[in-house]
Amino acid sequence: MNYVIYPPTQILKSALLHKIDTKTKPLGALGLLEPLVLQLGLIQNSLTPQLKRPALLVFAGDHGVVDAGVSSYPQIVTAQMVLNFLRGGAAINVFARQHGFAMRVVDAGVKYAFDDHADLVHAKVGMGTQNFLYQPAMTAAQCEQALSKGAALVKQEIEAGSNVLAFGEMGIGNTSAASCLMSALCDIPIAHCVGRGTGLDDTGLANKTAVLTQALQHHSSLNKQDAFAVLATFGGFEIAMMTGAMLATAQNSAVLLIDGFIATAALLVAARLQPEILHYCVFAHCSGEVGHRRLLAEFQARPVLDVGLRLGEGTGAVLAYPLLQAAVNFLNEMASFEIAGVSTSKDMNTKC
Repeated sequence: MNYVIYPPTQILKSALLHKIDTKTKPLGALGLLEPLVLQLGLIQNSLTPQLKRPALLVFAGDHGVVDAGVSSYPQIVTAQMVLNFLRGGAAINVFARQHGFAMRVVDAGVKYAFDDHADLVHAKVGMGTQNFLYQPAMTAAQCEQALSKGAALVKQEIEAGSNVLAFGEMGIGNTSAASCLMSALCDIPIAHCVGRGTGLDDTGLANKTAVLTQALQHHSSLNKQDAFAVLATFGGFEIAMMTGAMLATAQNSAVLLIDGFIATAALLVAARLQPEILHYCVFAHCSGEVGHRRLLAEFQARPVLDVGLRLGEGTGAVLAYPLLQAAVNFLNEMASFEIAGVSTSKDMNTKC
């Protein structure tokens, strides 16, 4: 997979800043909305950016490391939650409907055979990954396949008219995979990356940390500078597919709404492969999962929301979307000082 990503052109930066600064408000008074709409305008190379057909892909996959007792939930919950998504009964279904997202659920590698469904994409790479406590989670060929499938799914959404995409996930054990990706790629001790996931108690958290420490030691000869190899070793099929989807989104100059810990770990891999992807990312929220805040700090990211979410599924990304809409709307619809006939502080100083 070879997705070369270029940064957005800066041709309109001065004009965008002027348009933002001359709205009928004090400089900076709309806080985070101002740099946010500047980013959106640069991505689209437009003084009137538009958000079109927001789309959400929820990737699902199972993880072999669950056999080591790293989750308080059994593996079958992954499949059960996918079925809940397809029935429209999960939190992400509620929020996606509320905010007008086109939503598809992707079977990237769930250990279950699903029947056909209009909202389900059959993209299974395998019946769950291998247990990375003893061997790489997937082969290089499987990892490449997952990346390519994720990219192809994004291409379909963009061809359908989407220019903003959000990504969610479902996979019992995927906080363990994300923690190992973070530890390996950022050279951060695993103890600073591991959280309670689906609600582990202190004993469960200690076991999870011990298992992941052992896994990292088992793969100590791995080249941590090779992001693809790290992804194949510790990732999940849903994480790899999400990584490919993110790379394709940025390559097509669309906006990426980055959700929580798992999605940010997928972005970490993507950014190691193509650093310019970060220009296209809006970090939706800061998760309650312990490693996420530190991972955001690695990106020097300022999330749009910080309300303690830790559900995954893409919920934080979808909930942040109205603020992107507000940013675009103020730029496109709010009057300038000149049009409104309102004096600026500069005018007052001139009169004095």
